[in-house]
Amino acid sequence: MKQLIALVADELASRADAEKAVGMAAYMKTDMPFYGVQKKGRTEVYRAMKAQFPVTDNVTYRRYVTALWERPHREEKYLAIRIAEQNRQFVVAKNLDLYRRLIVEGAWWDFVDAVAVHCVGIAFLQEREATQPSIERWIDDDDMWLRRTSLISHLKHKAETDCELLFDHCMRRAGEKEFFIRKAIGWSLREYAKTSPDRVTDFLIKNRDQLSGLSFREASKHLEIPL
Repeated sequence: MKQLIALVADELASRADAEKAVGMAAYMKTDMPFYGVQKKGRTEVYRAMKAQFPVTDNVTYRRYVTALWERPHREEKYLAIRIAEQNRQFVVAKNLDLYRRLIVEGAWWDFVDAVAVHCVGIAFLQEREATQPSIERWIDDDDMWLRRTSLISHLKHKAETDCELLFDHCMRRAGEKEFFIRKAIGWSLREYAKTSPDRVTDFLIKNRDQLSGLSFREASKHLEIPL
C-alpha cells in the first residue's frame, strides 16, 4: 500500500496546479484539499497506477480503494472511486458495504453519483436478489445520499429496468423538499424514458400533483406531456 500511495502522491504532485486547486475547491464548495489536477491528468495517473499495481483479486480491490479513499486530497479519493468502478469483475454485491462507506463518507454529488451509478447500480443490475434488500433499505434511510443512491442506481438499466420498483422509489421520495432527491427522481425517470417513453409519460400524468415541479420538469424534458 505504501508503494501505491507513494506513486499516486508523486504523480499528482508532479501535475499539481495551485491556482486550479483553489478553483476546484470553490466549485465543489469544500475545504478538502485539491492538488489541482483535472480529469485528463487524473486519467494519466490512473493508467500509471494500473500498470504498476494491477487489481488481481477482490481483496486487492478493496485494499486499493480503501487506501486511496483514506488519503486527504480529493483527487486521491477520485482515484479510489476510479479503481472501484473500472474493475468491473469486482463490482459485485459483496462489496456493497465498501460502496456504502464511500457514499456516506463522501456525502457530496461528485463522489456519490459515480459510486451510485457505476458501482451500486451495476451490482444491482447483475445481482438483484442479493442487492435489492440494501437498495430497499436505503430508499428510506436517514442519510440523504443513500436515498439518492437508491434512486439513481436504476440509471443504466435501460430495458432491464424494474419499472415498478423505480416508480415505487420515486413515489416514496416524491414529497421530499431536498434538491438532490428531487433532482434524482427527475434524472432517473428521464433516463428510463429513453427506453420506455410511454410508461414514463403515463406515470408522470398519473402522479403530476404529487411530484415536485423540479422532478416533473426533469423527467419530462424530452417527452410530449399533454397540458
